[in-house]
This record gives sequence, structure tokens and C-alpha cells, in this order.
Amino acid sequence: MRLLAFLLLLALGLPAHAETIAITNARLMDGERDEAGMTIVMADGKIASVSRGGVAPSGARVVDAGGRPVTPSLAAAATQIGIVGMGSAANTRDEAVSSGPAGAGFAVAPGVDLNDLTIQEARAQGVVSAMVYPDAGNGVFAGTAALLRLDRTGNPVRNANAAVFAVPRGKNAGGSRGAAWALIRNALDEAKRPASAANAPRDDLLNPLDIAALRPVVAGRTPIAIVANREADIRQAIELSRDYGIRVVVVGGAEAWRVADALATSGVGVILDPLDELPFTYDTVGARRDNAAILAKAGVPIAFMVSAQAIYLSYDLGPALREGAGISAANGLSRADALRAITSAPARVWTGKASPGIAVGGAGDVVVWDGDPLEPSSAPAHVFVGGRELSKVTRQTRLRDRYHPSRSGDPLPPAYR
Repeated sequence: MRLLAFLLLLALGLPAHAETIAITNARLMDGERDEAGMTIVMADGKIASVSRGGVAPSGARVVDAGGRPVTPSLAAAATQIGIVGMGSAANTRDEAVSSGPAGAGFAVAPGVDLNDLTIQEARAQGVVSAMVYPDAGNGVFAGTAALLRLDRTGNPVRNANAAVFAVPRGKNAGGSRGAAWALIRNALDEAKRPASAANAPRDDLLNPLDIAALRPVVAGRTPIAIVANREADIRQAIELSRDYGIRVVVVGGAEAWRVADALATSGVGVILDPLDELPFTYDTVGARRDNAAILAKAGVPIAFMVSAQAIYLSYDLGPALREGAGISAANGLSRADALRAITSAPARVWTGKASPGIAVGGAGDVVVWDGDPLEPSSAPAHVFVGGRELSKVTRQTRLRDRYHPSRSGDPLPPAYR
């Protein structure tokens, strides 16, 4: 019976057969425009048309948005869904290497669990794209991140080698931050050498696994993420981008506002936590809530990760992203930039190419909200991925419905009325 119930739950999340869908009376919000009375038609998994007051095609399924917001699906620029199930259960955590030789060559992709409840919840909350990244382990390189697409078509991993993460902390390099940066630069130098064993020095510090992971970085095909909050480290990241001609992304960036102009000039993007405002460590003494606003004004590409004040990056991903965007909007960031930071901007930060939003020819990945998407109290009314509606039923909602007080026949307590 348990197996049958589990299979039924999975089936509820599977997309229906392809159909033409027309979302009418929509308030289209994609970070580029905010227009009411719009009709969005999806066919063959793509956006077929976007028009004001348009008529639904014959035979199309009509979804009346009732004037409510319709946005692109959410994108998490840095998260750990699928590799961290429960923080207190070690056998559900696959985000870091604590021993052994693996560094840059450690890939999180093989450890992603497509049945993990954090993925199930994120999908129901409107999250379709997610960069899942490794935590710091026993060296300056944490490992290689994976790009996920949560469309229920099987394996969610779309790019198993989406970015290499480096953590220039002194404790990962014998106690000196300067040594950490020397090791990062040496690793890139070793990865630039020809692959022929005859040309490789016998005293290389990297093993072949790590060199193979870093070769796409020095070739400019894969970005390197520098996990850093302190201004001095962010300046080093900028210099790394300039000296090696590679794509660098700063993850954290609590003090990035101090070097906003330099970041903008170098093209180095920042993935920041909008909730950072307290100095939990000496690296974040300069943390401030208007960090995102300052960076955006300077022209720095930004996207959001939300860690619930440095606790976990896997629970309630959708609401957390939207709350962080709303807080940034309340602290000087425009609503358009805040919405882009959790929809189209992550693609721009990681690849240099922003996703098109809700535009003809774009993917049919849209969410109809029951209220303002930047308000934590709002929720998805409909989630479409590839032009197909996904069920919002999850294990959590089934447990809620099963044990809701109204099912017992007793009077509802005040909290449920």
C-alpha cells in the first residue's frame, strides 16, 4: 500500500499530455514590464503569443488569471536542494567532502536525489531552475556544481559541470588566506598546461581529477565561483578574472557594495543573500541590507540565494527567494530588479546570457500567483513547466490534509477559521 501511495503521488506531479494553454486576464510581470489584461498562449512547450486582451485559440485550455500576477518561473542561483535532505541526518547530506583527495573534481551531480522532498517542495513553489553547489570541504576547492531543471521528466541534472566552486579560507590552506589564493592561482596554472603527461611537471599539486575539472574553467567554458564576503577577497576575485580572462562569480558578497564599480567594470557577477545584515563573522562586518540596491545601481549583475541567516539552503526554497527579493525591494532595489534576481538574472550571472522571460519563443515556464509574488504570504495558483501544468500536491500537503483538524469532526480551532 505504501508503494502504491508513493507511485500515486509521483503520478500526480507528472505533466499532462501536450496541450495549448491560454492564460487570460493576466498581470504580466517579468522584470521587463508590468502590464495588466494580458493573454499568454503556450503551445508545444513554448510561449506562442503574448498580447493585450488577446483571444484564446480554438480548443485551447483557458486559465483565467483574474488579474493576478503571472511571472516567469523562479530560478535559484545557489542552493542545496536534492543534496541536503535533513541537516541533522548525515546520511541525507552529500554537499561536501570532508576527507580524501577530491577537490575541484568532486561533483555534486551524482548525489542529487530527484525524489528528495526539498526538490518536490521547490517545484510546487514555482522553482524550475536551480544551481546546486558544494560546500567547502578539506581544501580550497569545494567541487563542481550542477544545474537542475525541475520538470519531472526524469533526471533533473541538465549540466553536471556547471561551475567550479572555490573557498579561499585560511583554514583550507594551512591557516593563511594568502596561501589559499596562491593555491587557487597555482591550480589554474596547472590546468592551463597541455594535457600530455610528458609536459606535466612531476611535482604538480593537483591530481588528474581536479585538473580535468578546471580545464573548462581556464578555457572560458565554465565559470569559477569564489565564495567570499570580505572586500579583500572580492578584490582578489576581480583580479583573478582579469589575470586569467575567465568568468568569475562571487557567491556571498556581503561587502561587495564597497567595490561595486570595480565589479561592474570587470563584469564579475554577485550572488548574494538579501537577508545578510549582521556581522556573524569578521568577514561580514560591512554587511548591509541595501547591498543589492547599490550593486544594481552600479550595473553589477546580481542574483539571489537565501540561506535563512546562514542556516540551510534547501528548505522552503521558493518562499525564501521571494521573501529575500521583497526585502531587497524594501531596501532600495527596484521591484523589477528584485523580480529578475529570482527569475531571469541567475542565467545572466552564470552564463552572461539572461533568459528571455515571458516572450514569444521562450520556454513555457510561468507561474500564476494568488497575490504579489514578492509577498511571503502569496503562493502559486498554477505552475507551468514546458507549457504543461504541474501538480502542487506534495508529501507535505498530503500530510496537512490527512491530519487537518477538520477531518476529525471536531470544531476548528481559531487558527484554522
